Amino acid sequence: MSDPALQLSESSRRLDAIDRKILMVLQEDASLSVAEIGDRVGLSSTPCWKRIQRLEADGVILRRVALVDQNKIGLGISVFVSVESSDHSEAWLKKFADAVSAMPEVMEFYRMAGDVDYMLRVVVADMPSYDVFYKRLISAVPLKNVTSRFAMEKIKSVTVLPVPAA
Repeated sequence: MSDPALQLSESSRRLDAIDRKILMVLQEDASLSVAEIGDRVGLSSTPCWKRIQRLEADGVILRRVALVDQNKIGLGISVFVSVESSDHSEAWLKKFADAVSAMPEVMEFYRMAGDVDYMLRVVVADMPSYDVFYKRLISAVPLKNVTSRFAMEKIKSVTVLPVPAA
């Protein structure tokens, strides 16, 4: 078993029902006080705080953030960009990953299986902004094909993971 897979299975085994409840509560509202979280999961503040600290130390909780409405800050266009490459070397991937990771418009970046090599979720203000992004993307490294799909309407978007039962 690979190290990441081993770490994942070890983390999953250590999560009991209360840890899972804490994760669900925090995913819904990370601004709650430890006392409020404890009340919702049936713990007093100190044991709740210790569990949250352990979940953070174990890397289960990555960070706590504020979710921002992209439209209300002028980023009204979402684009799903699929990328195909004819070069699959480690050096090419590192250069591509570094370049794409440095682009603030890229919200998500995946290496894919199937007919597309990479998928990006990009947010921009308007078409001229996307054109600037696109030109930066295609000049970063040699690419075989880039296909852009523009979202017309967001129907569902959640950040809460469905924490599986133990």
